[in-house]
Amino acid sequence: MKLRRPIIAVIMLLAFGAARLPFEERLSTELRTAHFHLARLDLDMREQLGQMGFLAALSGIRAPVADAFYLLAYAAWENVQWGRMKLDYDVVTSLQPRCELYWQTAGWQMAYNASAAAINDRNQPREALRLKAQREYFKLGEDYLLHGITNNPDKPTIYNDLGMLYRDKLKEHCKASEIYRIYAKLPGALAYGERFSAYELAQCPGHEQEAYARLVELYNRGEKEHLPTLLKWITILQEKLNIPADKRVHMPPQEIITIPGDSKFNKTPAKP
Repeated sequence: MKLRRPIIAVIMLLAFGAARLPFEERLSTELRTAHFHLARLDLDMREQLGQMGFLAALSGIRAPVADAFYLLAYAAWENVQWGRMKLDYDVVTSLQPRCELYWQTAGWQMAYNASAAAINDRNQPREALRLKAQREYFKLGEDYLLHGITNNPDKPTIYNDLGMLYRDKLKEHCKASEIYRIYAKLPGALAYGERFSAYELAQCPGHEQEAYARLVELYNRGEKEHLPTLLKWITILQEKLNIPADKRVHMPPQEIITIPGDSKFNKTPAKP
């Protein structure tokens, strides 16, 4: 009798495993179909959600749970609790990875609000440490937006936010150019995407010739593209690349841009 009990227990475990296998496979398929393959419903998430919240997330009511934690993240922002806010956004984005607003908000809060608080932290007298903390928040914002794109490759708004982060905060112009290039091709993207990609490429070392060609192509589309920033970068690159006078863009007098105070370029472009 004693020998039979372990055998029966093993048989029951095997039977239970066989019975749950089809259910788990179906659940995995449904999650992948819902773009939920990267959601982090693991032990760390279990600790943050608590038992009831974790069970609720698994039971199919993820949206209300995510909304609740989104409000908690907002409260953490009001109380300047950046660490608490990040934990809440981790929960929110894991529960609802297909909601672009959550990724955008998390990225913005980290890369802009938390980073601003870090660089202006009066409790930290050392500027080097404030700058280090600021950049760490920039990177946290970048991480949210990159994961947001992974889960929402069809949503142009997240690409736009990431391009702006690379351009304005991280000063990574090559990356900004590539992100804006992808953004410009997505349905629903605004018209400036292609121009912004060219502007950023003009600031990407080693790509000046390609950038100049793209800027000239935009210029040749007509007056609606003759915007001050585009004219500025054409002027700068014509000087930097030593474009011969007869090969330069022949701008009307009212479009000629003067580049003041930069010794790398002539102050006035060649006249047409």
